[in-house]
Amino acid sequence: MLSFYNTLTKKNEEFKPINSPNVSMYICGPTVYDYFHVGNARTFVLADVIRKYLEYKGYNVKFVMNVTDIDDKIIKKANEEKNSTIDVATKYSIAFFEDLKNLRIKEATLYPKATDHIEDMINMIKTLVDKGFAYNVNGNVFFDVKRYKFYGKLSGKNIDELESGARVEINESKLQPLDFALWKKAKEGEPFWDSPWGKGRPGWHIECSAMGCKHLGETFDIHAGGNDLIFPHHENEIAQSEAATNKPFANYWIHFGFLNINKEKMSKSLGNFFTAREILEKFSPEAIRLFFLQAHYRGPLDFTDELLASAEKGLEKIKNLQDTIKNRLKKSNQKGVIPEFDFDSFEQKFNGVMDDDFNTPQAVSIIFDFIREINKAIAENNSIHIDFYKKINNFMEKIAGSVLGITKDKSLQTERDSLLEDKLIEILLDIRFKAKREKNYPLADEIRNKLVEVGITIKDTKDGTDYFRDN
Repeated sequence: MLSFYNTLTKKNEEFKPINSPNVSMYICGPTVYDYFHVGNARTFVLADVIRKYLEYKGYNVKFVMNVTDIDDKIIKKANEEKNSTIDVATKYSIAFFEDLKNLRIKEATLYPKATDHIEDMINMIKTLVDKGFAYNVNGNVFFDVKRYKFYGKLSGKNIDELESGARVEINESKLQPLDFALWKKAKEGEPFWDSPWGKGRPGWHIECSAMGCKHLGETFDIHAGGNDLIFPHHENEIAQSEAATNKPFANYWIHFGFLNINKEKMSKSLGNFFTAREILEKFSPEAIRLFFLQAHYRGPLDFTDELLASAEKGLEKIKNLQDTIKNRLKKSNQKGVIPEFDFDSFEQKFNGVMDDDFNTPQAVSIIFDFIREINKAIAENNSIHIDFYKKINNFMEKIAGSVLGITKDKSLQTERDSLLEDKLIEILLDIRFKAKREKNYPLADEIRNKLVEVGITIKDTKDGTDYFRDN
């Protein structure tokens, strides 16, 4: 029986999907204004392991990760670089997908982008205004938190406590300090969309609500993200979604602990961070994943090069076993013995600890116990039948590879590369379409030419743009 901690109820709960064996899962993705740091990487990797474990358990997981491609931070970065918001979002979207691939994170079912869902956001805001949960002040629309009586149920604080110590935007137009922006009036030189309240753009919080409801339904199974998003982001998501639909937004909330440097949370605002790609230059993706998995997902984790180096060294035991299997399988020994070994007991132990709030430290320990016992069985027998090595290989691929991602799985690499390539091409074509719509023909032509240089030919049709790989 799978159970895990639900931030919403503050207790471990048995997992009961709305429509088993189907599972709907949403995780807050990046705001693409920079390379994501290794603290974000921890969240993405742990969510990946949970998603893969659910699939290992037989669930069909629809996994949605949004991409915020319009936001104050993107506008600020574009101004600093004297560039367009489209160019900034494009650059860091491509980098984001590259880094996910390099961390061996399975591609999401969908990566909805904020700019593709403006109409959905406007419709949700209109509903909130009509129902009296939101108000318009000179083209800025705010959510009235005091109209939603359950505000604070996720963070566990009451409104008075939140108002006295919250990270909230100061704005004299708001009725209360905690009221948050649903729609922001356009400032000169900023990107904008037309709306019933004038030209502007959506607030950050409404993006996830609109995209979550659009792709997973008004109530879905799991919402995940970092601890730093509990308040205000996830609290606001719940308030605006449930006020709009009058239904529970997500049944289970999973939050991942901070990655610390010198006992301080790693963050861009504090300046004490490393990007994921910087760390990937020094350590293997398997070592980074193993490092993350050696601490429980809800707890903090201290980041040091020494701990990552230790994880890299720990991987040598896995690599050595894989080399042994590879060499023995080549010999195709059909005459040896099959040692008595209880593979099922190790898998049952693995299931037991993962079913108990995704206890990856214990899961990793079981993998290394398995390796130790297997090595002992191999050492005690001079001639072993090939089927025994096949069983070892299947166990390691199924558990350590497909779920935890701490072995090199070359069989999936070609497929992952192809999926990533398709995703990146689609992103570029979408950007090209938007550039042409905005009469930015130099950018549109540059995208076409760059694709041609790498062997991708595109053809515009009345139904959209097709692309072909040159032979």
